[in-house]
Formats: sequence, C-alpha cells, structure tokens
Amino acid sequence: MNLQPFLENDTVQLIPLQASDFEALYQVASDPLIWEQHPNKNRYQRTVFQNFFDGALLSKGAFIIKDKETNAIIGSTRFYDWNSEEKSILIGYTFYGRNYWGSKYNPIIKKMMLDYAFQFVDHVYFHVGAENIRSQIAMERLGVKKVREIAVAYHGEPEKLNFEYMISKSEWL
Repeated sequence: MNLQPFLENDTVQLIPLQASDFEALYQVASDPLIWEQHPNKNRYQRTVFQNFFDGALLSKGAFIIKDKETNAIIGSTRFYDWNSEEKSILIGYTFYGRNYWGSKYNPIIKKMMLDYAFQFVDHVYFHVGAENIRSQIAMERLGVKKVREIAVAYHGEPEKLNFEYMISKSEWL
C-alpha cells in the first residue's frame, strides 16, 4: 500500500506533504480555535506546529488538502500505522481551517481515503482526542464505531486520552 498517493475528486486534492509546504500549512494551523478541543491545544504555536509537521513528514503518509475551486490549502490529513499482517491502517492527524468546518469537505475527504484504503486493508481506525467533541461527532456521521479508549502519544508529545474508532471493509462497502 502506498501511504502517500495523490488522491483527487471533484472538490479536493490530497497532495503528498513536502517540507516546502510548511509555511502554507502553518497559515491554516496558526488559528488557536482549530486546536481548542484537541489534546494538544498549543499546536497553533509555531514551534509546536513545527514538531507536528516534522512528524507528518517522517510518517511518509501525510497530505496537504487543496480546495480545487479556490486552490487554497485548507488543512492536512494522513495515513499511518499500516499493519500488513492485520490488514489495518489509521487515518488521522486531520485538521481544517475553520471556514471548512461542518461542511462537505470532511465527509468527502474521508470517503476518498476510505475508498482507497479498503483496496488494501480490512479495517481502518481513527484516534480522536477525548475532549474533541467536534471530531467525535464527525466520526459518528461517517458511521464509524467507537471501540475503545487509548492513550496516544503524538510525535514528540506526551500521551493523551483518545477514543479509538473503527470501520471494517464490509461495513463500508
């Protein structure tokens, strides 16, 4: 499975993240309100976001999300922790500029990613911060089920309580 394919639909492009994308992506991420429900609430700070961005590059599964109508970078997401033996992968580290919250973007981006992933895996997992009500609602709207609570340490950050969601290929198809 290629963790960083170029993915596209009528609305957005998921473009493999490159080091040169930092400034454009930080412009989106520098809004403190994006991170207010996130376990790492200070990610809007440049040095904290730099750590997040470095982890995204190291993951070799991260994307910038580009709105095809405006050509604007609207956020980021990634595939990570692919397990070929268990035929599973995680989708996460997703954030959008506030102008894109509660809109068509998250469902169509997740659909595109799930359609791609289920060519290679049987289960897709998501980690959502325990306080991130907005993202928990988004998960429920996608039809994924909460399966457990788990401590997750993001790249270079301390462990925080997350809810793990899962959807299987048979449920998706």
